[in-house]
Amino acid sequence: MSSTEPSPGGFNSIRVLVPGTGTRFRGGGLSVAMQTARLLSTLRPTEVVTYRKRSDGHPYLDDVLKSEPSPGRSLWIVSWGFDVPRSLARLQGRPVVYQAHSSGYGFGLPPGVPVVAVSRNTLGYWGDRAPRNPLFWVPNALEPQWLERGARPSLCDRDAVTERPIDVLVQKRKSSRYVLEQLVPALQAKGLRVEVQSGWVDDLVDLFNRSKIYLYDSAEYWRGRGVSEGFGLPPLEALACGCVLFSSFNHALADTLTPGVTAHQIGQGTLDNDLARIVAAAQCPHSWLPGAESLEALLVESSEARWCERWNEILAQLNDLARHGAMSQMSELVLRSPSTRRLRWSQRQDRLRGKVVNRLSGWPWRAS
Repeated sequence: MSSTEPSPGGFNSIRVLVPGTGTRFRGGGLSVAMQTARLLSTLRPTEVVTYRKRSDGHPYLDDVLKSEPSPGRSLWIVSWGFDVPRSLARLQGRPVVYQAHSSGYGFGLPPGVPVVAVSRNTLGYWGDRAPRNPLFWVPNALEPQWLERGARPSLCDRDAVTERPIDVLVQKRKSSRYVLEQLVPALQAKGLRVEVQSGWVDDLVDLFNRSKIYLYDSAEYWRGRGVSEGFGLPPLEALACGCVLFSSFNHALADTLTPGVTAHQIGQGTLDNDLARIVAAAQCPHSWLPGAESLEALLVESSEARWCERWNEILAQLNDLARHGAMSQMSELVLRSPSTRRLRWSQRQDRLRGKVVNRLSGWPWRAS
């Protein structure tokens, strides 16, 4: 049986749900959703469905729900942050998977909804909040251009990084005030050429290939929004292009980045400490880069080919789950975990009961 044919009794197709595909929705979430649809189409027939704004060439959710009786033979994939609870409610009775990026939105998941987490950080979050839901892990994938065109040491002269015209690259979005208002001016005062990218760039690979050092400090950005860094592709993109990486290690970044090995902590203690390390890295980048073999192993695990292998295995498991009734939000057979309030009350009762038993067992008239 070919990889594009569903197993007997499985799903005939996949639908990836997004609010829209226009410029209003442009961002990392839409890029990953469209990449997900593109890659899944190599495994099963797949289409993108919109639900807020109609888009040419894509079906609209209202139309699909009216024309196709529940449950249907399609597997639905939802992922859009705060819209997830409403999307799951609208798709109730149909097989649906939550592709989980950022965590911390505050909603719970109905029983029977599998989670495909893009980071171990998010996997642990749902492993705590929804321990009886089927849980899977598939990290996001780098697009082929980063692996094919990135000028990292394994593909070029390791010393060539020293000749790059941009000493330090910063992307304004998600950067902390510390980086933009203190570190960048201080680096410029040291004579380093710092590029702060804020607008649209036609060729990001080329921009990274021309940079010695990349700064990524997203911890405060995400903490201010109350949710987590879902995956953090830019640091991997920088590594794929042979940049020395100074980064925060919040949330999903801890999945792929190791302090002092693949990345160096930004905002480490004092501004002077940051300045000294970054200036040294600009002067001798190859001394601060990760080993070529370990970097290549990390990038292979982040490739689209590896992503497809993982998803193909998950689709087979989802077929089995569906056949055993484990993907129905309404089934009484689906395992459920008690609420946090009930768990705490039950544990409190157990502790009180234990104290009573211990006290009674110590009374003389109970002794034998």
